[in-house]
Amino acid sequence: QVQLVESGGGLVQPGGSLRLSCAASGSISRVDLVEWYREAPGGQKRDMDASIVRDGRTEYSDSVKGRFTITSEDAKNIAYLQMNNLQTGDTAVYYCSMDDPDTHWGQGTQVTVSS
Repeated sequence: QVQLVESGGGLVQPGGSLRLSCAASGSISRVDLVEWYREAPGGQKRDMDASIVRDGRTEYSDSVKGRFTITSEDAKNIAYLQMNNLQTGDTAVYYCSMDDPDTHWGQGTQVTVSS
C-alpha cells in the first residue's frame, strides 16, 4: 500500500510564500510523474498547477508560471512545491499525485492566502 502525505500548508498574507512537501511511503515503485493540483473552495474539480517527470522536465499552468516551482527528490520519493507571491486566488486545498505508474493521491493540505 502506498501513502502520500502533503504538508506545509497554512495561512499566509498576499505576496507571501509557502513550501509544500509530498512524501510517499509504502510499496511505491519508481515514480515517473509527480503533479500538484489545487481544489478551490466550493470547487468540484482539481486543477493541475505543476508537474515534473523523471527526466526533470516541468510544466506549469499559466496562473502559477513564474511564481511556483516544482521539484522532486527521486531517491527519497519526496516532491515539493515552492509557492511565491501568493495571491488570494491561490486559496485552495493542494493535492499531490505520484504515478508509478499507478496514480496515488495524498489527502491534501490547506493553503489560505488572506490579509
